[in-house]
Amino acid sequence: MTTAYEQRILQKLRHLSPERLAEVEDFVDFLAHRQAEEQGLTQAASQLASPAFARVWDNPADSDYDRL
Repeated sequence: MTTAYEQRILQKLRHLSPERLAEVEDFVDFLAHRQAEEQGLTQAASQLASPAFARVWDNPADSDYDRL
């Protein structure tokens, strides 16, 4: 995150009440949790797909591409 972007967010946060700041914190926690879940799902899908793609990727006809 850029410093200018961080400064704009901090300026906006300084004008919020403590109750609203708690809501912002909860929302940021929610977003971080969702991002972690999405990354985990993407990684899991990739691992599940690897055996299926191995048949396509690992074959003599494509060996020339392996050397690139």
